[in-house]
Amino acid sequence: MSVDRDHLKVFGARAGAELAADVCDHLDLPLGVGKTELFPDGELIVRIEEDVRGRDCFVVQSTSDPVNANLMELLIFIDCLRRASAKRITAVIPYFGYARQDRKDAGRTPITAKLVANLFAAAGADRVLCMDLHAAQIQGFFDIPVDHLTASAVLGSYFEGIRSDLGDLAIVSPDVGNVKVANAYASMLNADLAIIDKRRESGDSVASRNLIGDVSGRTVLMVDDMISTAGTICEAARLVMERGAERVIAAASHPVLCGLAMDRLQDAPIEKIVVTDSIPDRGRLDPIRNKLVELTIAPMLGEAIYRIHHDMSISALFQRGTGVKR
Repeated sequence: MSVDRDHLKVFGARAGAELAADVCDHLDLPLGVGKTELFPDGELIVRIEEDVRGRDCFVVQSTSDPVNANLMELLIFIDCLRRASAKRITAVIPYFGYARQDRKDAGRTPITAKLVANLFAAAGADRVLCMDLHAAQIQGFFDIPVDHLTASAVLGSYFEGIRSDLGDLAIVSPDVGNVKVANAYASMLNADLAIIDKRRESGDSVASRNLIGDVSGRTVLMVDDMISTAGTICEAARLVMERGAERVIAAASHPVLCGLAMDRLQDAPIEKIVVTDSIPDRGRLDPIRNKLVELTIAPMLGEAIYRIHHDMSISALFQRGTGVKR
């Protein structure tokens, strides 16, 4: 892969530094030199320590916990590059925070995903590169171009590689909204499809009551865009085990894993949890390390960055994709 080392720059903010370094390794490109400092009063300042005038610049940052601090840092990073006369600025956001606030589902509530999209344009980003948005329509919230990747190529390749070990396999959608993605995995892995009717009782409490399909004596694979508090996936795992499943494997693009997630996953009848590195680990996943398989998205991001820089099509990266949740 021939890379224009003089005009392509990839930077990593604090929640994207490790992933940015891996992307640069894939591209055989030095990591851009910049740093974030924290003032005693809590304010952030970003310093770019190399020339970016006329360069095509990419900033990698997941807006994960602490969401507001990481979001603000990314906006400041973009503004810093704009004021340093970068030719084009792309915000690379492997995990896009606030994506679940994508519509008014009650009176007097915000659509924060749209607000955040506006902030990126106001800060000076020319385009956005993201992965597995919780809702596909968020792409339309941006007034700048969006390239939307999916981790299904990475997750799918992993499961294809161990397909013979999975035996009689059933892909289970943990909720009705994920059926399209689950069906694509079922086709990819030559497996049957089952669906769970999920009823949410509160923001962090889920009761899964009904299973449509047969999982008896089978390995169950459940794939979702994220595991947040793990209420959905753990209740679903208990349900399929009650219905005769032999073992359960869970997979997700984004290991958000907040609140009671670690305790729930430790106690749940889930043999293996497969995730990507869209959100930095830094030891926070240690409580479930014995169940964890972490796959890297760095080569996929690197390929996308290469294609954007050279004005090539991104759609080729989607050919084996499974689509998005809704």
